[in-house]
Amino acid sequence: MRGVVAGVDGCRGGWIVALWAEDRAALSLAPTFAEVLDMAAGAAKIAVDMPIGLPDRIGEAGRGCDRAARAVLGGRQSSVFAVPARAAVMEQDYRRACAAALARSDPPRKVSKQCFNLFPKIRELDALMTPALQARVVESHPEVAFWAMNGEAPLDLPKRVKSRPHGPGLELRRDLLRRAGFPVDALDAPTGPRALAGADDLVDAAACAVVARRIARGVARRFPDHPLTDGRGLRMEIWA
Repeated sequence: MRGVVAGVDGCRGGWIVALWAEDRAALSLAPTFAEVLDMAAGAAKIAVDMPIGLPDRIGEAGRGCDRAARAVLGGRQSSVFAVPARAAVMEQDYRRACAAALARSDPPRKVSKQCFNLFPKIRELDALMTPALQARVVESHPEVAFWAMNGEAPLDLPKRVKSRPHGPGLELRRDLLRRAGFPVDALDAPTGPRALAGADDLVDAAACAVVARRIARGVARRFPDHPLTDGRGLRMEIWA
């Protein structure tokens, strides 16, 4: 397919991949990120909702890109969590992760359980990323993506309430995807990854695909404008 881009979101079954070319889109499940790269081999840009670039030490509000993205989101800013230091992310035991985070944060800060549960996917992605690959695979965030789709205004409805999908919030996001040109019928396909992903996972992958297309067209926003790099040379940036 010509002009193909991809959006990726982590889910309980692995990774949701939204491949989008012109007026066609398809969502699939990839058990590993290596399979994501194979599946999206023809994509010009791949935007993934997972941190890329891990600092050696962390300040009060996380990486510079986390702070910059959070600043535009209003009531949705809590959706952008502060990524802890690399040493904490590499720990597979929660107590050791908290100890590593405390030793490398200012002021000292532990790791939330919600953040810790993402560490396996962050490590998986980090193991594959290189500065060269980052020219094609970039970090995004669904709420910042929807902020851009919404005329650079934060959304007034959450997509989840009390850890459950919130119908009005999901419908608002589907409408923004539709207006951005994404074929939302692909989210309702009877075949595909729906058994191993939530409705919000599918919507988030589609939002990342919109960001990937915006990057390919040269109209995307980057937070911050001048990102720092981590110890491996990976840029710490979030695209919208």
